Amino acid sequence: MARRQGVASMLTIALIIGAFASAPTTVQSIGVCYGVLGNNLPSRSEVVQLYKSKGINGMRIYYPDKEALNALRNSGIALILDVGDQLSYLAASSSNAAAWVRDNVKPYYPAVNIKYIAVGNEVEGGATNSILPAIRNVNSALASSGLGAIKASTAVKFDVISNSYPPSAGVFRDAYMKDIARYLATTGAPLLANVYPYFAYRGNPRDISLNYATFRPGTTVRDPNNGLTYTNLFDAMVDAVYAALEKAGAGNVKVVVSESGWPSAGGFGASVDNARAYNQGLIDHVGRGTPKRPGPLEAYIFAMFNENQKNGDPTERNFGLFYPNKSPVYPIRF
Repeated sequence: MARRQGVASMLTIALIIGAFASAPTTVQSIGVCYGVLGNNLPSRSEVVQLYKSKGINGMRIYYPDKEALNALRNSGIALILDVGDQLSYLAASSSNAAAWVRDNVKPYYPAVNIKYIAVGNEVEGGATNSILPAIRNVNSALASSGLGAIKASTAVKFDVISNSYPPSAGVFRDAYMKDIARYLATTGAPLLANVYPYFAYRGNPRDISLNYATFRPGTTVRDPNNGLTYTNLFDAMVDAVYAALEKAGAGNVKVVVSESGWPSAGGFGASVDNARAYNQGLIDHVGRGTPKRPGPLEAYIFAMFNENQKNGDPTERNFGLFYPNKSPVYPIRF
């Protein structure tokens, strides 16, 4: 979920240098995360129709929501399916994972285009020890069910990275992430990363310019270690993840941005103008990838709706592209 991420301290280099902007390009595939922490949201079938009507061809859901899964049948929408609160259950035994796949994946695939299973989302503390065993068990269950085309991974907060400036200095903070990265390298699954320039900017507006954080022109940053040039913070953050994967011996693992967004209200830097600039900028930009990894980058915007029952900071309830009545919070094109 969108939450404060400890990135500001790692991005405290003055990023107010030079000026040029890249022309937008069309992205081939961008998804939107579909959270349901609201008491006034449309029905699951209405939501799927809204995705289709807007040309949104990817979705992430945060637990095996059977009503949503049924509504997605034959829609063609690619899906990240989270395991919800089942991480410890899935880590405990291969038979648990087999039962979970039997109940939550097999009845829907391939009518539902399940692409990735997110085994844990922004897991912290001692629970991180369960991530790799759970991914292994889910992978085994998928393979034994003939569902090996579905890739199991985990979704991480950006603060799994330390030394993120310059991007080439990125390294995983903890050993468990290196183990996960090396395992993903053997399965062909991507690392799912939740990347929020908003939280970096909010934590350090003195050194990070708003334009650089929101895909607006006016800032150029050069990585002194490799000469790559950055015109937006999103690329710099994603390339720090790629640098960490390389240092872990997993340079072949691709990054899928499983969440990214900007709030339209509720806190510092949260406005309709900034949210529209960031999210439209993301849609227009990711088709060409990052300086380190050119080519289409798969990304999922957080989130489809403003969710009035989300806890925490008021910004948490204002990340949506749409109001619950399905009207747009601001104009955006996919």
